[in-house]
Amino acid sequence: MFFSKKLQKFENIKHCFFSRKNGFSKGDYGSLNCGLGSGDKKENVLKNLESVSKKIGCKKESLITLNQKHTNEVICFNSDADVKNKLTGDAIVSKVKNVGIGILTADCASIFFYDPINKIVGCSHAGWKGALNGIIKNTIEKFNELNSNNNDLIAVVGPCINKKNYKIKNDLFKKFIDQDKKNEIFFEKIGNENYVFDLRGYINKEISDFNIRSIENIEMDTFSEEKFFYSYRRSCLNKEQDYGRCISVILMS
Repeated sequence: MFFSKKLQKFENIKHCFFSRKNGFSKGDYGSLNCGLGSGDKKENVLKNLESVSKKIGCKKESLITLNQKHTNEVICFNSDADVKNKLTGDAIVSKVKNVGIGILTADCASIFFYDPINKIVGCSHAGWKGALNGIIKNTIEKFNELNSNNNDLIAVVGPCINKKNYKIKNDLFKKFIDQDKKNEIFFEKIGNENYVFDLRGYINKEISDFNIRSIENIEMDTFSEEKFFYSYRRSCLNKEQDYGRCISVILMS
């Protein structure tokens, strides 16, 4: 369990970037796998989610996750009537109290947002595709639609794959450069057609572009820190059939 120093200052905010520890799943999924989309036994995942809801302090029905598709789609909860589980999207912005909003990851970053003035929370799922397609921009703009001022926003970027372990091909490099030549600074060439990509650096740039100054990073590498995190890329390298998902949850009381 990993926490933000910035968010811990607020008594009305509960949050956690959960590790893979202290759950019910076995084998490659051991042990706090919260991904219902994985091949894990459903009853184990549901037990894990119930455990998470108890730790975060909400009813199990009030722990909300998304059907994540690496999109730039942001779900907004303005009232209790809006709250539904497993909607398709990759970010939630919420004004509703006592609802835990969660993101599932296995190398991508989960990002928490909080506006302490207007009492709005948010969480985003950002891998390369979502980040490039504007999930961070769309999340912040949804806050703005709710009268949030970027000067007041706090952003916390959770554990994700470290640059040195994020090897990519020339075609992905080209996607970023075609969008903006300045994106070249987030890549380092390691061979004729290969690069490593600084996902965390790119995410921080995207947040900073909106003049958000209160940014915190939970500097942990999901790829190398196997005892704490699931990793899609590590499971591929190890030729495992599937992989678990860690959960990150924020709740406003």
